[in-house]
Amino acid sequence: MSVFDQESPSAGTDADTPAGVWAEMVRGNERFVRGEPAHPRQDVDRRNQVALQQDPHAALFGCSDSRLAAEIIFDKGLGDLFVVRNAGQVISESVVGSLEYAVGILGVKLIVVLGHDECGAVLAAIASQDPETPPLPPHISHLVSKIVPAIEQVARESHAQTPDAPVNLAAADAQRVGRYHLRDTVAELLETSEMISDAIAEGRLAIVGANYRLAEGLVVPDIIVGPIDRATA
Repeated sequence: MSVFDQESPSAGTDADTPAGVWAEMVRGNERFVRGEPAHPRQDVDRRNQVALQQDPHAALFGCSDSRLAAEIIFDKGLGDLFVVRNAGQVISESVVGSLEYAVGILGVKLIVVLGHDECGAVLAAIASQDPETPPLPPHISHLVSKIVPAIEQVARESHAQTPDAPVNLAAADAQRVGRYHLRDTVAELLETSEMISDAIAEGRLAIVGANYRLAEGLVVPDIIVGPIDRATA
């Protein structure tokens, strides 16, 4: 499996392949950014069509942030996306199980792991590293603990650039932390799920880790794992 930075697929690929599914996701996001959404498959006929079964082509694992409505930002309709969300897109057993269901039972071709700027979970994790910050409630603390390794990575890099300054985890840049956390999330998903890793190795599945820019509405891919051709980026 290969990991490539800043990639996007070509728009002419088969819609039943990982690359084709991602290309359609990109086109939907472009419509949303332009303010010209098509609002596809959102009518009564579609509702009736999917009432007895679902056949999504993609799964999306993203942050629970209210500004990150998956079907809206990708201009999708009923039954198009299998969506799993929690604060800070943090891997858990329930998340992995849900994504394995999407891959193994529903046969999705693509998993999008979606972070975003100004993430409250990332900001809370950074603030929690300040000894003067009041402790978080236990469940929130457990959730944001998964983000701390990304904070430490950013702090180490900052310290390497200015070695005379003390390491200050609470001053870590939130955007860089969010990007590292996104990559950590994708890596943990691959390490945790043999089913998902096997599907990628067999060419049946790809994962795109991307960041959503709240003000622009734009989804920017950061890492891609699986059969989405680097040459078409």
